Amino acid sequence: MAKTRKTILLVDDDQMHLNMGKDILKDIYNVFPIPSGKKLFEILEKVSPDIILLDIEMPEMDGYEVIKRLKTDAKTADIPVIFLSAHIDPGHELEGLGLGAVDYIFKPFSPILLIRRIENHIFIASQQKELKKSNEDLQTTALERTEQVVELQNSIMNTIAELVEVRNGETNGHIVRIQKYLRLFVEYLISEKIYAEEITGWNLAFLILASQLHDVGKIRIDNSLLNKRGKYTTEEFELVKNHVDWGIKIIEAIEKETKGHSFLYHAKIFAASHHEKWDGTGYPLGLRGEAIPLQGRLMGIADVYDALISKLPYKDPFPPEEAKQIILSERGLHFDPVLTDVFENLSDKFAEIAKTIS
Repeated sequence: MAKTRKTILLVDDDQMHLNMGKDILKDIYNVFPIPSGKKLFEILEKVSPDIILLDIEMPEMDGYEVIKRLKTDAKTADIPVIFLSAHIDPGHELEGLGLGAVDYIFKPFSPILLIRRIENHIFIASQQKELKKSNEDLQTTALERTEQVVELQNSIMNTIAELVEVRNGETNGHIVRIQKYLRLFVEYLISEKIYAEEITGWNLAFLILASQLHDVGKIRIDNSLLNKRGKYTTEEFELVKNHVDWGIKIIEAIEKETKGHSFLYHAKIFAASHHEKWDGTGYPLGLRGEAIPLQGRLMGIADVYDALISKLPYKDPFPPEEAKQIILSERGLHFDPVLTDVFENLSDKFAEIAKTIS
């Protein structure tokens, strides 16, 4: 197979130097002699060169202005530029190299030196392209592997969460709806800059993934108790409340076997705080107001709303509008007033999620 000839753009306002350069290089390269910087940019719309030989002293647009434009355009920024100059001036050389030129060649040309310099810089550029491609391939492979791990984690967490749902009589998409409610909630908070300081640094993907484990501790609660029809006795309710402590212990056991991860950080907060109430009457710690982590305050509304609109062993579902009014009636009591107002703005979308995923 014939070797593909490299392409050189030779830019100089002096016709004699254009002819001389082309005569030296034409047997080795595809050479385009170009009389001005303006004409160079017209040619670049159609030709992708391997290197540009650029005269410094040209009328209208000198070599320094040309290279500045080349380096600010992503399509041309990586093309090697060798400056051509009739004057040996260290100050000019430093300026050109500082603007991104790879070398200087002085006129009149030495044919052997001109060819050797071009060969070297084309080789270096090709090696850099190969290295860049290798790095991009490695990054792509790493990203694909990361995505596979996240998918595996999500699958495992989803299986555990669904197991909890089934034991609790919640077989109608509770976890999926919770995730969608939370995404809707957090994206709105971000867009409106509400609780911006608390949200800063959250990885939304891990936050949503972690929400699946908010009730993981129920896996340790007796089945007959979880599916009891009718109201709990005081003793039974105390037993059910233990699912929070069990959830924390389960997640901490996972933490011991893994390196710290924001997914587990959010998961433990969800498990520990989603039954706390704004007025301090919740459990397990009786936290009040903003002492309750934001994750718990968000989950509190999402979880209660979904319980209200769902059919459970002890109740029939409430219509979305009635569920909405119940949430609003607990503003400043059970729920964060600010988040309750946000919920009111989003309630139609919550109802649409409930309708779609049932």
